Amino acid sequence: MANGLGSECIVCGHVGMDDGSDGFFYCQRCGAQADGIRDTAVDQDEMLLTKENIGSVVQRRVSVVKPEPITQSQPLSQFWETLMAEDAEAGDGVGPTKPADFGSEPEGPKPLGYEDYYSEIRMRYVMGVQIMIELQVKALVEEFNVCPIIVGMIEPVWLRFVASTKLFSDDWADEAINESESQVQGVTEGVGVRAEHKSEPHNLLGKRSVMIWYQSVSKTIPLYYSLIISFLACHLAREPILSTDIVKWTLDGKLPYFAAFVEIDKKIGSPTKACPLSSSRMFRPTQAISMQKLESLAASIAQEIGGLELPPVNFYAIASRYLKQLSLPVNIILPHACRIYEWSMPPELWLSANEFRLPTRAFILSILIVSIRILYNIHGFGKWEMSLSCAVKRKDGKKSQVNNDDELSQHSSSQSDVDDSAAEPYSKRSEQSNFDATEILVLLHSKYNELFDTSDHGKDLKEYLKYCKDVVFAGVELSYEDQEEDKIIEDLWKCYENKKDHKPSELCSLSPSSLHKRPRDHSQSQKNKTKTKKPKDEITPDSKDSHKDREIRRMKSNMEENKFCYIPPRKRVKRHDYLHYTRKKGDGAYVYAAHADYYILLRSCARVAQLDIRSMHAAVLSFKRRLVWLEKNIQHSLKQLPCNEDCQLCHDGNAINLSKLNL
Repeated sequence: MANGLGSECIVCGHVGMDDGSDGFFYCQRCGAQADGIRDTAVDQDEMLLTKENIGSVVQRRVSVVKPEPITQSQPLSQFWETLMAEDAEAGDGVGPTKPADFGSEPEGPKPLGYEDYYSEIRMRYVMGVQIMIELQVKALVEEFNVCPIIVGMIEPVWLRFVASTKLFSDDWADEAINESESQVQGVTEGVGVRAEHKSEPHNLLGKRSVMIWYQSVSKTIPLYYSLIISFLACHLAREPILSTDIVKWTLDGKLPYFAAFVEIDKKIGSPTKACPLSSSRMFRPTQAISMQKLESLAASIAQEIGGLELPPVNFYAIASRYLKQLSLPVNIILPHACRIYEWSMPPELWLSANEFRLPTRAFILSILIVSIRILYNIHGFGKWEMSLSCAVKRKDGKKSQVNNDDELSQHSSSQSDVDDSAAEPYSKRSEQSNFDATEILVLLHSKYNELFDTSDHGKDLKEYLKYCKDVVFAGVELSYEDQEEDKIIEDLWKCYENKKDHKPSELCSLSPSSLHKRPRDHSQSQKNKTKTKKPKDEITPDSKDSHKDREIRRMKSNMEENKFCYIPPRKRVKRHDYLHYTRKKGDGAYVYAAHADYYILLRSCARVAQLDIRSMHAAVLSFKRRLVWLEKNIQHSLKQLPCNEDCQLCHDGNAINLSKLNL
């Protein structure tokens, strides 16, 4: 354009613009750049830029959509839909590279670029984990009666956590590639690229970038983080949901985790070219998270999010649940335990990011153990040993009757008789509960094996087969329909359902003459064996004493298996207050010495909490040390106060021993 453009300069008013060879035009007099005029590389014979036609060739500007801040009222699905729409509209931020009115042939599918691959993998994985969380929250509300408030609470927690990982930063993909290349030490030969993966990007070592980005995003947000986010929402809502519940429901298949990839595949669709990984590959976990790690990671996520203050566990609801599980009187023990909790406020009832710290449920049961020992005077007086010599019968699960009182007094010393007077402050409470220490210990000892929580699918073959179909082999189907195989499965299933009508010998044996002979001979031999065994048991002299000795030997053996040392009942009692147990280190390991009364209570609580007995004992010792520390500080503070003449205790100078008070 030698003659330039006949456009008027908005600065000086001169008419005439020269081409600056950089796509813009400048005034011939003052050199100011013309606004709204740009060279479009069109042949000057075809089009000439003038005031009249300049509007048709001006470059379109792409409107930049500002992301809206995440609010608590914005649904998760709406947030991701908005995010994906913004990515589609914004594109690369440059706009069209050629005018839209140019005639051209229709183009084929656009080849995928570097950004298309990592953006699709990242978005698809995060959306899949989000769907898994939504399925878990739905199951918690509908099947486990969790408060629906967690539906609204889980959204900000999840989105703030995703933002804290910086997974959607611009340099995330490059950093993942550089990290994969830097992990290899020394000179290595590159891996050959397969023909089917030639179109995909690879790193310098020949490894697929698709797999590198998938491993990076799955390492940043593992699949078990969905369980942690769900548990964290329940904790924030003050629901009595423990880490043991989350893990158990996950293993039983009641909480969508192992088989959640089936629903995820239905919602996000089949794999794409940019993300060729299947849903079973991306969202099918191989193992569950441990109970201890679940609590610690929930606390660490709360710290990473920032500004998320976690409340303590719901002591009242969880303690009430444990007492019902132990079949102990809730209305008597729980108020006493709540007073100890409110007075001590142990910091261990808050979630901790320390994975090696004892879990919160251990300290909840520690408070219950201390309360039960104070209420029922379980301080090593041999209540359980004395119960072995008398008949304890419980009626209707509430009332009880203890016979042979003379035998009880014979097995207890004169010092233990004084112990009854020491328990006078708690006698009223024990009468109201229709329980005494002996009955509680007998109850816990007899129901110890029943406290073991087994899975539902392990109780029945039908439930187990259903569990295998829905959880273990979820998504596995035959590539073709085999009607004959289906018929065989149906016949076998009918045979199992009618197993009471068919004897195993009728189904398995080939000789009809031997069907009834062998079972009859076998049953006859069993009868003869039982007949010969019965007199031997009846001949043993002093059956009561032998029964007691056998039970004590079993108790000693069980205590030795758990690294505990059996202590005989106390006889020469000097103090009747709270008995403190300690542990000593001998031969390179700790030795735990305890009475049978305390051990029975301890192991039942450990079984309910799914903890090792020594860990449960360590939690009790830690909590008792805190109570002793509080008592000493309170006594020291009371002594520092000015003496009041009206106070009889201050006037007499008597010290206060809070360990003897009925807390």
